[in-house]
Amino acid sequence: MKHIKWGIIGCGDVTEVKSGPAFNKVPNSSLVAVMRRDAAKAADYAKRHGVPKWYDDATALINDPEVDAIYIATPPLQHEEYAIQALATGKPVYVEKPMALNSEAAKRMTAAAKQHNVKLSVAHYRREQPLFLKIKALLAQNAIGDIRFVDLKMLQPKRNDLIAKAESNWRMDPAIAGGGLFHDLAPHQLDLMLYFFGQVKNFHGISLNQTGDEHVDDLVTGHILFENKVVFNGMWCFSVAPGAHEDRCEIYGSRGKISFPMFGHEIELTVDGKVENIAFEPLQHVEQPMIEKVVSYFIGDAENPCSGEEAIKTMELLDGFTLKSI
Repeated sequence: MKHIKWGIIGCGDVTEVKSGPAFNKVPNSSLVAVMRRDAAKAADYAKRHGVPKWYDDATALINDPEVDAIYIATPPLQHEEYAIQALATGKPVYVEKPMALNSEAAKRMTAAAKQHNVKLSVAHYRREQPLFLKIKALLAQNAIGDIRFVDLKMLQPKRNDLIAKAESNWRMDPAIAGGGLFHDLAPHQLDLMLYFFGQVKNFHGISLNQTGDEHVDDLVTGHILFENKVVFNGMWCFSVAPGAHEDRCEIYGSRGKISFPMFGHEIELTVDGKVENIAFEPLQHVEQPMIEKVVSYFIGDAENPCSGEEAIKTMELLDGFTLKSI
C-alpha cells in the first residue's frame, strides 16, 4: 500500500485546522470519509472540506472498503472502543492524545494492535514540529552541557485560549476526558520529556481541586527522576488570576539553559552567559509534520513516530500524578 485513504472518526473542532486538512496535503495521503454522530454536522464538514463521504456511524466508516486507515479524534472516552474495533478489521490507527482515559485502556489498545499485527500510532505531534526537533538536536549536541534538571510551569486562568473550541465542555467531565485541562494539555509536555530524556526511574505527584468549581482537579504537580539522573519538576494550575498566566519550560545544564513555551514559537538558548533567540514560523496545521511521518510509517517507509508502548508511559505519568490515596 503506497497511498493511504483516511477516514476520520470524530470530525469536530480539533480537526478543522489542526489536523483534518493535513491529510490531503502530505504525500501519499488523502481524506476520503468522515464520521460524526450528528449527521448534519458530518455532512457539513464533508462539504466544506471536500471529503467524498460522510457517516453518522463509526462502524460503517470503519468497514468502508475504500478507507485504508482510521484517525480517531473523538474525546478520549471513545478512543479504546474505536481503536480496537478498527484494529480488528486490519486497518491501521492514528489516535489523538491522550491515548485513552487511563494507562490500562492504553495497554489494551496496544495489545490489540499486537494481537492483530496492525500498526498503531499516537498523536503526540509535537515530536515532529521544528521547534521541538531543534531542542532535541541541541540536547544531542550537548549544547548546554550535562543536563541537571527541568522546570515546567503551565499556569492559566479559568478562561484561556489554549484548547480547541468545542460545543460542550467535555474536557471538564472526567468520565469523558479522564480529567480536566491537565489531561488535555499535559500529555504534550510529558511526552516531550520522555522523548528528550528517555526512561523513567520513578515519579510521583500531587493533584487536587482547589476551587471546587468543577469535578476535576485544577492544580497538579509532578516530579520525575529519569534513569540518566535528570530531574523534572512540573506545575500545572488552571485557576490563576488573569495576567498571571505562564507557559514556560526550562532545561538547565552545566553550561546554560534552554527556555521555551509549549504553545509558542521561540527558543531562548543561553550558553556560557550568551543568549540566542531562535524563532520558528507558526504552522498552519500543527499536526501536519506528524501526519506525514505516520503516513510514511503506514506505507512502510519509516519507523513509528510514536508507538502505543511509548504513549502508555505518558499515560502512566498522568495516572501517577493524579492518583488519589484511598
